[in-house]
Amino acid sequence: MIMEQVNIQSTTYTTHTSFWWNTLKRHGELIAALISGILIAFTWFMEGSFTSSTASTLYIIAFIVGGFAKAKEGIVDSIADKDVNVELLMIIAAVGAGSIGYWTEGAILIFIFALSGALETYTLNKSERELESLMEIQPETATILENGSERTVSASTLSIGDLLLIRPGERVPADGIIIKGQTSVDQSAITGESLPVTKQIDEEVYAGTLNISGHLTVKMTKRSEDTVFQKIIALVQEAQDQKAPSQLFIEKLEGWYVKSVLLIAALLMVLPHYALGWTWDETIYRAMVFLVVASPCALVASIMPATLSAISAGARTGILFKGGVHLEQLGTMKAIALDKTGTLTEGSPVVTDVFTRDDIKKDFFIKSIASIERQSTHPLGKAIVNYAGNLDWYEPDQMMDYSGWGVEAKLAETTWRVGKLEFFRDVNGFNTFKEQYELLQRSGKTIVLASDNNGIAGMIALKDKVRVESNAMVKALQKRGIEPVMLTGDSEQTAKAIAEEVGIKTYYANCLPEDKVKRIKELKMQYGTVGMIGDGINDAPALAVSDVGIAMGQGTDVALESADVVLMKNDLGKLTRAVSISNRLNLIVKQNVVFSISIILILIASNFFQFLTLPLGVIGHEGSTILVILNGLRLLK
Repeated sequence: MIMEQVNIQSTTYTTHTSFWWNTLKRHGELIAALISGILIAFTWFMEGSFTSSTASTLYIIAFIVGGFAKAKEGIVDSIADKDVNVELLMIIAAVGAGSIGYWTEGAILIFIFALSGALETYTLNKSERELESLMEIQPETATILENGSERTVSASTLSIGDLLLIRPGERVPADGIIIKGQTSVDQSAITGESLPVTKQIDEEVYAGTLNISGHLTVKMTKRSEDTVFQKIIALVQEAQDQKAPSQLFIEKLEGWYVKSVLLIAALLMVLPHYALGWTWDETIYRAMVFLVVASPCALVASIMPATLSAISAGARTGILFKGGVHLEQLGTMKAIALDKTGTLTEGSPVVTDVFTRDDIKKDFFIKSIASIERQSTHPLGKAIVNYAGNLDWYEPDQMMDYSGWGVEAKLAETTWRVGKLEFFRDVNGFNTFKEQYELLQRSGKTIVLASDNNGIAGMIALKDKVRVESNAMVKALQKRGIEPVMLTGDSEQTAKAIAEEVGIKTYYANCLPEDKVKRIKELKMQYGTVGMIGDGINDAPALAVSDVGIAMGQGTDVALESADVVLMKNDLGKLTRAVSISNRLNLIVKQNVVFSISIILILIASNFFQFLTLPLGVIGHEGSTILVILNGLRLLK
């Protein structure tokens, strides 16, 4: 009993230790920055009670705690790239301020820069979990047929030509061709189609899709790494490895700025003594002042506080932004690609029309069909049952499932068939419904037919319902000069009907994930900055390759992880609100950047003409920082 207690305590201790260690590893930089800020604030408030050496020591500790990560990053990157960077400049400027007695200013400089860097690191680390949820639906095992017997093997060991047995409810382990059986397949993970599709002999099935009803024998036609499913993963990884043009520009600008400031500071420490007759004390003093006022503290503050304010404002209204760069690009967007299923539409079929033979009452017809479909797991059957509501159901007898076609059952003395048109080729009475059937089909609806002992008894039309806010959202985008384009894995007829209903002029149907990526790249060449909004796994590559990926809040995990912006509660109306926040952010950032650069130039000129003392330089530099932060906080309104 004592031994068991010791083990439990040991496990708990290890768990707690692991938790704190993982927290420290993930958020260590942010924790260090916050500790540095607390130490600076404490020293500043208590400075009158400390000796100067004690205060200086505390500030030096704040320097080390807050600046260690950035100093290490600056040194390592400088050695690796054989170039200087802004991290080194900030450290040198802070140490320069301290070297002439201004420890508080130097410490604050370190704190602001360390905090912004920690927040950026925290945001970027989220992308590491991006592919975890995607991998969960990939089957780890498969059943192969060899000499008439079954054998379960690891999916990674499969080879082209293997015969795979796939039972109802199992996911397809590899791309292949059906050589035996027929079924309905939920391939929304690959194509985004809202409704299962019928698959028969000689038709292709994709890895990761769900076999709903029939037993299949599939001949494997592609290696594991070449499947459509694996292409989704590869496309997401490839898109994330690509740097945005703005990021490349900032990296180039950073090196130029740091070199210029360091070169000028080095010259100011020597040249004025000989050229202008300044004393050595005045020369070094002016060089230190220059390092302080030229440090890009205000420039950093121009963007981060405003960005955080915009993110907070968006969060309050149900919009999740994953970073400042996405906020910036959202406001420059000229076109946006919209997924259909689950984005423009609700993502699940509903009954829209019911037609019956003259001698059959609608209520009896619906009750009969729903009683039969209660036994089905097919989305169309569920939609019919939901439409019927809570009834006193009939109890069907002698039910037979004809996979891929429909179902047959007896209710009392009547034999009912329910299914697709091809299931009723030998049944009379279709001509009565033919005109209405073709009209419904042209409108993009799915039709379920039903027959009794006297022929076709009626039909039920179903459709993936368009969201109430879709039409208004499309109009709002067009008013802002943003061109909406629909991308869907559904058929041409369905895509056309939905596009016309919501007011979208350009659409592309029958899109696999790689097709969506191709269309996004074409749109980027045509329009420049292009966004993508979707909710499914099949949308993940397109979300990643777009300039701004936007996911519906109730979408799949991988779509949420791949996206840059998430619209919570699946509210499309929030998209125009997100664009508005982005436009305001871009305006405030421009104001801040222009103001901060202007102040830096004025301070540098004043220092050169010896008008500026170090305290005034610190006041001007830190004052401009405070002003740009306050300007950024306006986005909280």
